[in-house]
Amino acid sequence: MKALVIAGGLPQIELIKQLKERGIEALLADGSPYAVARPYCDKFFHVDVFDMEAIKDIAVSEKVDFLITVCADQVLLVVAKVSEMLGLPCYIDYETCQDVSDKIRMKRIFKHSGVPTTDYVETDHLDMDVIGKLKFPLVVKPVDAYSSKGVRKAENLEELKQYYEEAHQIGRSGRVIVEEFFAGEEISVDAFVVNGKAQLLNVTNSEKVKDKDRFVIFRGRYPVKASEKVMKQIEDICQKIADGFGLVNAPLLVQLLHDGDRVSVLEFCARTGGNMKYLLIKYASGVDVIGATLDITLGQKPDLRPKFEKHNVVVNDFIYCKPGTFDHFEGFEELVKEGVINEFHPVRLKGTQMCGVTSSSDRIAGMNIVADTLEEYNAKREKINAKVKVVDVNGEDIMRHDLLPEMK
Repeated sequence: MKALVIAGGLPQIELIKQLKERGIEALLADGSPYAVARPYCDKFFHVDVFDMEAIKDIAVSEKVDFLITVCADQVLLVVAKVSEMLGLPCYIDYETCQDVSDKIRMKRIFKHSGVPTTDYVETDHLDMDVIGKLKFPLVVKPVDAYSSKGVRKAENLEELKQYYEEAHQIGRSGRVIVEEFFAGEEISVDAFVVNGKAQLLNVTNSEKVKDKDRFVIFRGRYPVKASEKVMKQIEDICQKIADGFGLVNAPLLVQLLHDGDRVSVLEFCARTGGNMKYLLIKYASGVDVIGATLDITLGQKPDLRPKFEKHNVVVNDFIYCKPGTFDHFEGFEELVKEGVINEFHPVRLKGTQMCGVTSSSDRIAGMNIVADTLEEYNAKREKINAKVKVVDVNGEDIMRHDLLPEMK
């Protein structure tokens, strides 16, 4: 068999490894010739991953048996559409994929299905007669962007106008959604729908940079800090989403906010969590979600049995930088060898110009840290923060050490 993997990020490395373990040839398409997964594939294609015709041509010329991606919602649209065009297997059809990838279509179904979410308006221009129905502060989002790009909180009309125009420029379609702000702690939920039944795998807190208008995650942590009441609502929400969107066999990533009592869903996608989320799930629940996604793509029952050692505390810490030209890392690999850091994964190459922290895509690397107790994690965190550096071409440490705070 032969598979075409779309997008070559960190999770796709694991996907390619698993394809090869199953005796499947792994081709890779990515828009960057420096994709981190490129060294692991059997054949590489440098192509715009959103160019459906180009992806289709590769699939046809290479006679692939299926296309696949993990941890990438907008790319999933391409996989679903091209698979449908060629009659190849995919766990989600293109129409449903549009519902779960377009924030406006998603909000409509949320409201219709009884999924708790904030009030919003649909508009293709800044129409204050329509937007005026909502109460400030407001959140502005491009309908079809990712990695929190263009997501801003506007406190007043002046900010709304600025952020609306930014969001309009960032999204591929130019469409923007404006919704009311819900004050609360963010939770990320990973589940898997099997024969229409949603099964919770992992629930984590998402800690974000404390900017007044941006929403950039710097840490994902397990176990979650949430009441039993909130957890019960989360279970109900996952099933309502599966029912409302007609999901039968699919991974499920739900992002929501809670204030200790009420819950409001931000968005979701029928995919596994991005970047290093599969590692957090692996070490917290013992479940291999990438393997399960490959199972359902091949028409098999997803294997959700715990296969790996579970840990009491599991944290993904993301490394961000001050502006500068990246040269090298110091201290990380040594701490991996000592067992202080469980896994370390760079996502940027030497010479990359780092521009600060505006979205999740600005991270330069990520660490997975496991511990038996919160105290053990904090001891590891303190040692890491004292010993590691992200060094620029001038020999300066540009790492944002303040974004590796003590965990409480």
